[in-house]
Amino acid sequence: MKAREVKGLDPAGPLADNVERIARTRLDELFAFAPAVLDPRNVRELHDMRIAAKRLRYVLEPTEHLFGPYAANAIRRTRELQELLGDMHDCDEMLPRVRRIIAAEQAAEVEALRARAAADARDLDPALARDAPRAEAWRGLHAFAAWLEARRALLHDAFLRQWTELGRAGFRARLEYALAERPPEPEPDPPAPVPDPEPALAARTSS
Repeated sequence: MKAREVKGLDPAGPLADNVERIARTRLDELFAFAPAVLDPRNVRELHDMRIAAKRLRYVLEPTEHLFGPYAANAIRRTRELQELLGDMHDCDEMLPRVRRIIAAEQAAEVEALRARAAADARDLDPALARDAPRAEAWRGLHAFAAWLEARRALLHDAFLRQWTELGRAGFRARLEYALAERPPEPEPDPPAPVPDPEPALAARTSS
């Protein structure tokens, strides 16, 4: 997914102001995928939201000190969202691969069963299916595919709860407020005391 262009950056301007523009753009990018991500079938939007969450997090992590205190909380919440979407993406990547293997196993099973029939057979004995030569691999792959589907469904349910909680907690508004905050400048160190020359001068005079 191509990142949105950040407009209004000023190379001569304060670092915090420029980072704020970048972070606001990445925040808008993250929220642009709702409500599409509420539908578990929208795999592409869920994947792109994961990338958007990662980009927002990577902007905030090294610049947290430039903004208000909620920025630290936002980093944690964004990381949690990214990790959850990443687990879903793992399922989305693995499941098609398993299904392709299942399809290949099924094709091989068909050929193996045909080879066990008599040359002049008009039909296939159902008993052959009971002792199918690839039955164990077949059973394991189907179980793995079912596990992936179930895990992915549970992860999306967890995502919906987390996304709802972010909305209730005012995540977007609070982060936008924090991005506009500027922590106070640290107090400068007091000047080092100037040593009194009188004792040294008196010692030289007395000698």
